[in-house]
Amino acid sequence: MAEEGKKSTDLGVGSRVTHPQFGEGVITGVKQSTYWIHFQERGRVEISKAYSNLEVIERIDADDEMVHVSELEKTLIRVLRRWSDMQENVQLGDKWIGGKMLLQPANPDMQAKEIPIETFFHKIVMVRDRLRVLEQNINSHATMTDEEKVHLQQYITRIYGSLTSFNILFKFKDDYFVGDKKSID
Repeated sequence: MAEEGKKSTDLGVGSRVTHPQFGEGVITGVKQSTYWIHFQERGRVEISKAYSNLEVIERIDADDEMVHVSELEKTLIRVLRRWSDMQENVQLGDKWIGGKMLLQPANPDMQAKEIPIETFFHKIVMVRDRLRVLEQNINSHATMTDEEKVHLQQYITRIYGSLTSFNILFKFKDDYFVGDKKSID
């Protein structure tokens, strides 16, 4: 339950909260009037600091000074390692639930392969999760230069771009693969 006498604006990066609709989450970013919160069931959502229905599970006090990006990265890595057993629940689009994927070879002598679309979707989500872990490891690498990190990040961005064809499977646009960080239409 939220602590008495403390305003919600006192929450800092790493605080754990519960939202009535999205479930449990971790504050990953603090702006002047909003929080960026990563929820287990929904992913990253921006929520107003004025929203009164956030229940504080674990408070980390906000720092009076702005957080530098490198400090934020270290905090996020610590939070992710601490809660690594919490996997994001990415939802399959309703129209695909119960569906099947048919792989039909061009050779008529060969048998077709039928796969439940949920199984295929799970594999796609696991690829995305592993790419995110790779991205985090690159960003937090102690001996790589910024130039080397940017060079490797470009490959990951291209991989995300190659995977955008699978976005039709996702229920929510927030879960889509995005290659070049342009807004999703």
